[in-house]
Amino acid sequence: MVRTLLAPVLGGGERLDVRDKVVVITGGAAGIGYELARLLYDRGAYVALFDIDAEAVRASAAALGIRAVAITVDVADREGVRLAVGQVRENFGRIDVVVANAGVVPRPATVRLLDPEEFDRVLAINLTGAFNTVQPALDDVIAAHGHVVVVSSCAAFAPGMGGSPYMVSKAGVEQLGRALRVELGGTGASAGIAYFGVVETAMTHDTLDEDELGAEFGALLPWPLNQRITARRAAEVIAGAIERRSARTVAPAGWEPYALLRGAVNVALDHKLSVDERVRSLTQRLEERILADRGR
Repeated sequence: MVRTLLAPVLGGGERLDVRDKVVVITGGAAGIGYELARLLYDRGAYVALFDIDAEAVRASAAALGIRAVAITVDVADREGVRLAVGQVRENFGRIDVVVANAGVVPRPATVRLLDPEEFDRVLAINLTGAFNTVQPALDDVIAAHGHVVVVSSCAAFAPGMGGSPYMVSKAGVEQLGRALRVELGGTGASAGIAYFGVVETAMTHDTLDEDELGAEFGALLPWPLNQRITARRAAEVIAGAIERRSARTVAPAGWEPYALLRGAVNVALDHKLSVDERVRSLTQRLEERILADRGR
């Protein structure tokens, strides 16, 4: 009974076997994107890796084999992505699955001292880039009765102090995924959202581990929200979501209660953080560092 009630949320319907299917993955040169490509390739899929790093994406595709193709493209370049999608269509004759995974984080900054160009850059890649990737492939996905995954983040519903562009972009990606899920409902195709907490990637190490203030911000996460998963595990979650046509997936599992109860939790949490002396101290030190870097 419970499973029946949750079916519209968790997924359901005809499962999707990726063997002989064509999958487009952005951010495919490394991290979650490459691990997903490797996993799906091993299951018999054809994979098109999109990435801005030409050398890295060529090496990643070559490491997979003849059913992988590398395409150098900046997901923020709308026309470039449209042409890249067309190249996949020409090479393989079809597109069954699209995974909008490419993402970046900004250098830590408060909204007051954030460089507006940095805000624009993060949204152009994380949010507009997801739209640029998905839209030109939708007719193909619908024709194939395929699936779309947009990679959001648990940051979409977590407090955004010190990194608001990332949280804003991932909240936008969530809404893009929800719209797709509903709009594709009568087409035979499907869409879902993947939310991840802290994943062991180069981006995470740069932001939370190698940056002193970033590490202190990260230390504010309580257990189990501070638990990390590997890029491989994140890829396994996405691969399973594709197969099940899941509407949403959340990992690590400790974030699930927060995801479900965020409407109530965030009201109290935002107040708590706004009066927390540790957060106030970190915010002040972050602004002092930015001003020092600017020579003020």
